[in-house]
Amino acid sequence: MSKRIWLTGASSGIGEALAHLLLQQGHRLAVSARNAGALQTLAERYPQQVLLAPGDLTDAEQVQAIGARIASQWGALDQAILNAGTCEYIDVATFEAAMVERVVRSNLLSASLCVEAALPLLRLGQNPHLVAVCSSVTFLPLPRAGAYGASKAAMRYLFESLRIDLASAGIDVTLVSPGFVDTPLTQRNDFPMPMRWPVDKAARYIVEHLDRRPLEIAFPRLFIATLVLLAHLPKRLQLALGKRLARTSSDADSRP
Repeated sequence: MSKRIWLTGASSGIGEALAHLLLQQGHRLAVSARNAGALQTLAERYPQQVLLAPGDLTDAEQVQAIGARIASQWGALDQAILNAGTCEYIDVATFEAAMVERVVRSNLLSASLCVEAALPLLRLGQNPHLVAVCSSVTFLPLPRAGAYGASKAAMRYLFESLRIDLASAGIDVTLVSPGFVDTPLTQRNDFPMPMRWPVDKAARYIVEHLDRRPLEIAFPRLFIATLVLLAHLPKRLQLALGKRLARTSSDADSRP
């Protein structure tokens, strides 16, 4: 059965791969991202299925306008997949609170604004389903990931709380917690990324599990299991492990 789906962050990475898979399955997609050109390419390839809804998802007025556009075209949503986000890493030698704010706005605030716009439409949809792309980083604190991890940990709490509150309305909530996935964002990383998955594999895994409406879709399983196991170590041992993983000043000086 064809669904009316709002997908954010659809211009690249996991979002773009998800868009192609969902469109190939015959669903209708409202696609959002700042990169309107990339969204236009999707619309040209799937002209009868794509509703263009570009915009800055950290801007409340733009998000509300996107919600109004979806409402005027479709009247309701069956699923919202909130995938948009970014990542920046902390350098404690020059700690920048403004960077933390940027990451929190791009991840947590944008998701919150999209929830505000999506919920009235989901309440009118068929078997409504709210999906938030979180991160495996929330299972274990990692070096330099404080801003990104904090934003995703806040997202986890927000959506797990919403899951309880929305149960009476019949709206299911699923968290997606990927490990490392080969996307334009992670390609900028300058550290090893164990068990990294190709983006198409990650998208297929998500789509294969979405219809079951699990509480969480987390992968790769071995990577997630390792993080969860390490998270149960005593805090002193976690600190010792983290210090071994942390970049030293000599490491930073040797970067190209």
